[in-house]
Amino acid sequence: MPQTPIFSSMLGSSCSGQVQPDMGERSGGDLVFQDGNLISGSLEALIEHLVPTVDYYPDRTYIFTFLLSSRIFIPPYDLLAKVGQICTKQKQQLEAETEKAKLKSFTAKIIQLLKEWTEAFPYDFQDEKVMKELKEITHKITQCDEENGTVKTTITQMTQNLILSLTTRNQFQEIREKFRQPVTDKGTILKSKPQAAQKDILSVCCDPLILAQQLTHIELERVSNIYPEDLMQIVSHMDSLDNHKCRGDVTKTYTLEAYDNWFNCLSMLVATEICRVVKKKQRTRMVEFFIDVARECFNIGNFNSMMAIISGMNLSPVARLKKTWSKVKTAKFDVLEHHMDPSSNFCNYRTALQGAAQRSQTANSSREKIVIPVFNLFIKDIYFLHKIHTNRLPNGQINFKKFWEISRQIHDFLTWKQVECPFEKDKKIQSYLLTAPIYSEEALFVASFESEGPENHMEKDSWKTLRTTLLNRA
Repeated sequence: MPQTPIFSSMLGSSCSGQVQPDMGERSGGDLVFQDGNLISGSLEALIEHLVPTVDYYPDRTYIFTFLLSSRIFIPPYDLLAKVGQICTKQKQQLEAETEKAKLKSFTAKIIQLLKEWTEAFPYDFQDEKVMKELKEITHKITQCDEENGTVKTTITQMTQNLILSLTTRNQFQEIREKFRQPVTDKGTILKSKPQAAQKDILSVCCDPLILAQQLTHIELERVSNIYPEDLMQIVSHMDSLDNHKCRGDVTKTYTLEAYDNWFNCLSMLVATEICRVVKKKQRTRMVEFFIDVARECFNIGNFNSMMAIISGMNLSPVARLKKTWSKVKTAKFDVLEHHMDPSSNFCNYRTALQGAAQRSQTANSSREKIVIPVFNLFIKDIYFLHKIHTNRLPNGQINFKKFWEISRQIHDFLTWKQVECPFEKDKKIQSYLLTAPIYSEEALFVASFESEGPENHMEKDSWKTLRTTLLNRA
């Protein structure tokens, strides 16, 4: 069988669910098609639809979508075991017919299916018992074809690539994020003890475009470690909460948590860099610098960093600095906020995202291929799809139409995350972005009030309470 690039050929340009014309067609009585598209079916029928026969191979969009969504209804080990049982039964029937050519064709297709499974969802095989089941299936399938070295070579390569994928992913998960310790020491942020020589972002990088490029580097590194099953675990976790069940195997994955933390840290870093500047003129310059960085992120297609920067500047300790904002040329910031206007379900942002996605599809250079969506909104879209559509129809069949749409959205994300960053990496800038100390929310308010005193009774009360808390703590 031909080697298939993992997502490009597997998912193609659409998720129709139609069987490829040159591979025949079949459907059991428990599968329902509408205009040639599979829309529902029983779990057993969907599993059978996954397994090839002598004259049938499932559409690769179906393979991906079913393997992605099946984990909601059946654990990967049980699914693999059922696939193995169907394969064994078909193999025995072909052996009884003593047609070696058909048996070889069937064997090649089964190996191809397993190969696509291990490439798309390697983490399904992290459990030792799943790996053992995989070895047993390949052994049974190839018993009749021991002289065929090509099949054995394919199995060996598949196993080696799987082990490599698992090793790489496990190594990443063992590298724990360097947790930032929020600066709460009053002496580091009060005007009475300024640190003139303290490094800030402008001393490391004063070019908004270069900083935006380095932020894009970090974003693409983060998303490259997010896998489709990570995203599907969100749906599984919602189901467990809805059913009041506690499932230890469907917790928030480290990769999603790390990416979520990165957004929050970037927002807090922006606020820290602004609030800790003592002089108003320099603070104004810092605000305008981050506005320019956010604009460059937008131009690149890095919407996640752009949103994090805007969020940081909209935090209360920054937003309340009216004397500083009065000196800022806010026209650019107004444009950015327009793009991220939450009204009409972030309509403006979605239009910009669609434009970036279309640019990416026709791009001739890597720079034009970059699309990094606002991750929190992307997750919310999956959540919304999950909540408004049931997993099963009233007749008990799986609502596969729902999973086509979820699969399509995840496919878009997987396409975008595979883009290689075209910008040269600057270790010095990245090191600052990832390790520079950031203030806690409490420390941000202290710095903000020290820069511009409270202006109304509510702020005065907050400042008084905060100072009392700090003094008692000291």
